[in-house]
Amino acid sequence: METLKPILFSDCIPVKGVNRSIICDTQNNKYYFIPNGLYDILKTYYGETIDFVKKEFNNEYDEIIDEYFVFLSSKKLIFFNSSPDLFPKINLKWNSPSLVTNMIIDYDDIQHDFEDIIQQLEDLKCSYIQLRFFKKTNLNFISNLIQIVNDKKARVISIDFILPYDDSFSKKELDELLNENPRIHAIIIFNAPKEKSYDAIWKKMGYLMFVKKNIINEKHCGILNTEYFYSNIKLFSESQQHNTCLNRKISIDKNGNIKNCPSMPQSFGNVKETTLLEALEHKDFKKYWNITKDQIDVCKDCEFRHICTDCRAYKENSEDDYSKPLKCGYSPYTNEWKEWSTNPLKQKAIEYYGMQDLVKRDD
Repeated sequence: METLKPILFSDCIPVKGVNRSIICDTQNNKYYFIPNGLYDILKTYYGETIDFVKKEFNNEYDEIIDEYFVFLSSKKLIFFNSSPDLFPKINLKWNSPSLVTNMIIDYDDIQHDFEDIIQQLEDLKCSYIQLRFFKKTNLNFISNLIQIVNDKKARVISIDFILPYDDSFSKKELDELLNENPRIHAIIIFNAPKEKSYDAIWKKMGYLMFVKKNIINEKHCGILNTEYFYSNIKLFSESQQHNTCLNRKISIDKNGNIKNCPSMPQSFGNVKETTLLEALEHKDFKKYWNITKDQIDVCKDCEFRHICTDCRAYKENSEDDYSKPLKCGYSPYTNEWKEWSTNPLKQKAIEYYGMQDLVKRDD
């Protein structure tokens, strides 16, 4: 046992923050807090025995070091072997054959030509769509949209619907919609009278969620909290070189304007006159694709930076592309979460983005 060396499973990846670190279990979509001292041990003494590590600290912290490795072992984050070189680290290079991997389409008063959009997405090799409705619609219309995807035999494999609450929707009808359409990843009903979530009908597909929060328009986008953390290898690897929200994303806002995100001001043409590919080839379209959390103010010091999404639409400093997301209330310097909208340092940005009424509604 003295010759055995602790080895992190390759899909268990430590991330250091300014005050504490986490280990991201990207296989099981979990993360574990660890002190920065343990992070340093794992990085500095990789491939060494525990006894070697203890001697490096003159055996002054033997009990603490034992506690560290007992914790890692209990969470199944490490194993022991005498030949760590036999277990290479996971490759974090991210790539995709798709010109666009995901799309957001907003609906309000204008009905987009969804059939044409789906055909264009085929050329871009897009596989994920999120459709957000700011006004009530009916389930027949939703079914017709899915039927278009089916008829086109599109490569789209995952669709999210975000819909306002309508008491005419029965649970039975929603379940039937999910059962008949395995491409639906989730139906999220907002402005509901109570919070309620149901298990997936298929394996990680077919979720139904009711949320009390009201989504009036695209300004509700960009909120960052632990609910949106995903400790998986896709997000983790993409975050190393790319922006985890805007990379390979294209959007159509409620007026038909093609954008990076519906919340962003710059338009690259209207879908009625401009193709998605033409918008994609605009010199400024990919401006934000490679802005990583390691470059963003405050985020670069945060232990959550590789499992968190990002928002470049709403920033604390509207003139700085590398400013912290406005709607994040976490401080890696205190390790505390606070309500972002009441932070006095954010009030100027809230006023700039015209969010005063939105914030009042959320209070």
